[in-house]
Amino acid sequence: ASATLALCYAGMASLSLAMDRHHGQIWRRDPAPPARWLLRGCGWLLLALAAWPCLRGWGASIGAVVWAGSLCAGALAYVLMLAYHPRTAAALALPATVFAAASLAVPA
Repeated sequence: ASATLALCYAGMASLSLAMDRHHGQIWRRDPAPPARWLLRGCGWLLLALAAWPCLRGWGASIGAVVWAGSLCAGALAYVLMLAYHPRTAAALALPATVFAAASLAVPA
């Protein structure tokens, strides 16, 4: 569950940083078009990868519900961090991805 939450946080952060408003809030400039597409692609990929541990651990019926809850929790965590500590919120996305990848690599 923690790997799913970390992937959802990183995915929401990536999708958020692809938007002009949030990117400008953190780095004081709009993202370049290639960077915007890369952030969007990575965000959607991370959110899709977050479904895998849920489906593997709980099966299709409960895993889908856990994934949806993790999406909401990851988005809420990122939004709250973005409101109060925007640079920290963006900086935590990469360690969250590394943590999730490491925890998924360890056999259960």
